[in-house]
Amino acid sequence: MGKKMKILCFGDSNTFGYIPGRGGRYDRHTRWPGRLQELLGSAYQVIEEGLCGRTTAFDDVTEPGRSGLDRIRDAVGKNEPLDLLIIVLGSNDCKAQFQASAEEITKGLERLLEKAEDGKTSDFRILLVAPAAMTEQVMHSGFGSEFDRRSVEVSKELAGTYEELAKKCGYDFLDGTKVTQVSGIDGLHLDADGHGRLAEAICKCLSI
Repeated sequence: MGKKMKILCFGDSNTFGYIPGRGGRYDRHTRWPGRLQELLGSAYQVIEEGLCGRTTAFDDVTEPGRSGLDRIRDAVGKNEPLDLLIIVLGSNDCKAQFQASAEEITKGLERLLEKAEDGKTSDFRILLVAPAAMTEQVMHSGFGSEFDRRSVEVSKELAGTYEELAKKCGYDFLDGTKVTQVSGIDGLHLDADGHGRLAEAICKCLSI
């Protein structure tokens, strides 16, 4: 058997598979990295690195240790050699406590990606996925104390700034809002159907 193509999925609760409205975690066959594995087949190895609350580079005062900037090099290093790194981050950066603009969030993402590539031992591609924009329902959910109307608006702007970053750095890009949507239950997390649609879109994006 030949070498498997190795894909690392680095993200937040929507990569972890948080179940909207209920908590807990979708099973491997439901969350998008698992669905991607099934779509790609046995010639690929899809690795999950999802963490609830993870940001690009911000330190959350209520949930320490969630900055992706602090974890990305270890995640890449322990899984090398890689063929593809998929990044799906940004929703948590929109939290009211950070008061960050889309441009500031994208700058944090750029720092994270620079660190991911610093000292790498394999020549992997990077697919940058802008998270599906949240809706105002998030303010009426159990996460309402963390997100406000400004959070929702900034989340809608991320695709534009992420795409600019991808073009500048030569990354592949996918706008999550165009291929899937957050659940109507909490306005933040993907439901089972949303996970499936994201996996299918990523698969098509890879031209496989």
